[in-house]
Amino acid sequence: MRDKWKIVCVGAGYFAPYHLEAWSRIPEVELVALCDSEISKANEMAARFGIVRTYETLNDLLGSEHPDLVDIITPPESHLSLVDQIARKGIHMICQKPFAPSMAEAEAMVEVSKRHEVRLFVHENFRFQPWHRKIKSLLEGGLIGDKLHSISFRMRTGDGWQPDAYMARQPYFRDMSRFLVFETGIHFIDVFRFLGGEIRSVYADLRRLNQEIAGEDEGLVLFGFADGARGVWDANRYNEPNYPNPRLTFGEMMIEGTDGTIRMYPDGQITHQRLGQTEKPVEYIFMNENFGGDCVYFTQRHIIKSLLRNEPSEIEGENYITNLEIQEAIYESADCGKRIDL
Repeated sequence: MRDKWKIVCVGAGYFAPYHLEAWSRIPEVELVALCDSEISKANEMAARFGIVRTYETLNDLLGSEHPDLVDIITPPESHLSLVDQIARKGIHMICQKPFAPSMAEAEAMVEVSKRHEVRLFVHENFRFQPWHRKIKSLLEGGLIGDKLHSISFRMRTGDGWQPDAYMARQPYFRDMSRFLVFETGIHFIDVFRFLGGEIRSVYADLRRLNQEIAGEDEGLVLFGFADGARGVWDANRYNEPNYPNPRLTFGEMMIEGTDGTIRMYPDGQITHQRLGQTEKPVEYIFMNENFGGDCVYFTQRHIIKSLLRNEPSEIEGENYITNLEIQEAIYESADCGKRIDL
């Protein structure tokens, strides 16, 4: 067994520091290089995290380095080309979400990784947020009964009402023709599947509230689960919440079953209420570090453990295609105004 997995990262944009900081806390890896088309960004971030070498192109990086794993932290339009290039070198990789701008490109990325016998992980980190892991364990323990009735999530981030919305942090959001579901909702498609099982139907109504951006920023999505439960995702990025950090949990959740209710509050607190009884807190601990309860660290830790043990992971690219099929069904439903069965 190798002493350290050599990691290189591609992309030095807004979300890259969360990845780099998390890698620095995983003892089995060594972060050896960083690449970005804007070399000044790469140099600045490398200095911040103690990374010795930087490159302007992936071709230059792979010509000099011999990594075990490449972490792709770039916009979705670049992913297919990068995945193809890395797979042909026989190197495992992680790809940030959104996974690809189209289903055809997503399937091509999975196919090229399989053809070259390398593993392709999707950095789908919301399922690794500690409140979702805790809720999963409570459901598996039968806390609210043996049958799930519903999962509902209400999200308000309040970062999208200004005329210059998203310019300071992620300006490319403004030009995305598909926005709320493609960029944010995909997380909750995955979380709903993680907690409630397979989704068999969707009905969606999507709107654009801020007329200065290209894509939808408000949506109401109804999910039908295979076991008969329902899910509701009620989200917009325009209106503001009444709590201080909307980007901790991204909202509030209620899960109902035959014996009661589990609630998750915007500060990460979880409660349980049995039928006929009062609401009680669920004791658990999480650290408000990095991003979303340190979910980036937990995601990357999960991937490394999967590689070290040569075991399947929860976020293999091949399995992620199902999330994208549900995403496409949501847009189809919004376009035609009908329920779409999967």
